[in-house]
Amino acid sequence: MNDTTVTLVGNVATAVEYRDTAAGGVARFRFAVSARRWDREKGLWSDGPTSFYTVSAWRSLGANLAASVSVGEPLVVHGRLRVREDERDGQRKTFVDVAALAVGHDLSRGTAAFRRAAKMESRADFRSDPRSEPWSEPRKEPGSESVSDAGGGRGTLWDEGRDAGPELGPAPERDPWTVAAGDADTEGTTRLVTVP
Repeated sequence: MNDTTVTLVGNVATAVEYRDTAAGGVARFRFAVSARRWDREKGLWSDGPTSFYTVSAWRSLGANLAASVSVGEPLVVHGRLRVREDERDGQRKTFVDVAALAVGHDLSRGTAAFRRAAKMESRADFRSDPRSEPWSEPRKEPGSESVSDAGGGRGTLWDEGRDAGPELGPAPERDPWTVAAGDADTEGTTRLVTVP
């Protein structure tokens, strides 16, 4: 099969929506990519036009993405490109989708701490879900408002009797980056910390 694979570097433009489907969980969000250009006249870097992509990630990648990503965060997305045309309101529109194969934070713009996800339990009960369209209705956590209403900015992730994805493993007792940052703040110096 001749798929077109792309690697995009940009920012999360919308909250990540997560749904469980008969084929497995899927996360979806809009991704903004702006080209940076050097303006010789002003002697500055400036943003070029912004392109928007709809990114979808399936199964464990989707669950981990929904638990890890918020609006505005810089990401690197690698996946299969699909361009489709549709007619809406009497006009032909072009949509560009990316089926993500790998997603990670752009570490040239900040730091991140990786935590391995715990093993997922059997999802046989999710495979029997009769809904064919994962985006057909919003899902809420039982007895409360959505996660975005609670200040998380990540959309609704829960449904009655269903989990929000895999459990994350425990955080390390002593994060070397936090310790180094605390030391640098108290001493007024900047240090390079290497972790064995």
